[in-house]
Amino acid sequence: MSDRQSTDGASLHTAATTAIDQCLRLSSGETCVIVTDDKREPIAEALYRVAKERTTDVTIVRYPPGDQHGEEPPEPVAAAMRAGDVVLAPTTKSLSHTRARTDANEAGARVATLPGITEAVFTTGLDTDYEAIERHCQAVYEQVADADEIRVTTPNGTDITFEPGTREWLQDTGIVRAGAMSNLPAGETFISPETASGTYVVDGTMMPYGLLEDGQTLKFEVEEGFVTSISDEEIRQQVETASEAVGRAAYNLAELGIGTNVAVSKLVGSVLLDEKAAGTVHIAIGDDAGIGGDTEAPLHLDGIIREPTVTADGEEVTLPVTQ
Repeated sequence: MSDRQSTDGASLHTAATTAIDQCLRLSSGETCVIVTDDKREPIAEALYRVAKERTTDVTIVRYPPGDQHGEEPPEPVAAAMRAGDVVLAPTTKSLSHTRARTDANEAGARVATLPGITEAVFTTGLDTDYEAIERHCQAVYEQVADADEIRVTTPNGTDITFEPGTREWLQDTGIVRAGAMSNLPAGETFISPETASGTYVVDGTMMPYGLLEDGQTLKFEVEEGFVTSISDEEIRQQVETASEAVGRAAYNLAELGIGTNVAVSKLVGSVLLDEKAAGTVHIAIGDDAGIGGDTEAPLHLDGIIREPTVTADGEEVTLPVTQ
């Protein structure tokens, strides 16, 4: 084994230890299920090696990568997730917004999804203090939780207003409790608003492009909770394809999230990591059934926005800043 391979292995082990011990707090006697696919095996194996030092009941379930974020896994995978006390899902396509994940939570599992995770993102995003991230999430939550109206503006042309209605703000702290889910890497306070109207302009990261080039932007128009115009042909086609299965639900304005992970100092092109970057906002289209909404759709497309100003009922929200 080369020095580089040894170092990489040590980094994966350190990140896996943070996930297993600090985030999931796996203990002896618990059942741990690791769900992965053909492209994420090194991360799954690192998690497995740490998990089996904590409990003898640990299993890896592997299946071919899905075609779309939010697509349901095969039923045997979903069944394994329902049976676990702790579930970790390093997968190419996100399982966060799936019935399988919701069912696992409803059965009492602590679930961490790691959609699109790479070894670099895994080692970078898990090299942080999740108790500090929990405090930043709470600080943002306290400023927005009771607001009737949230407005986001940016120098690049974003001007969109969200109405949370009766829906609750949630916190993705990375500290996962029974019946709850977190992304890893974690760090956001977010909501599925009842409605929204305005314009948002993505200038950070969005699939299928990853990190946008300097000056590249993606513009979306929103009216009464639905996206009505998409400037980019490839993203527009992706949503149109989903709409063939679920109709207007594919255009649902699904999420407003505020990043709170102060360890993420720059965007790298991974939606999983970049949406957590402190001081950014992300807005998503599609499924919101797993985050407090009522829309089920076979996609959940997040777009990360730089340099936002966020106001809650007219009062500017103090956003966390990177270290």
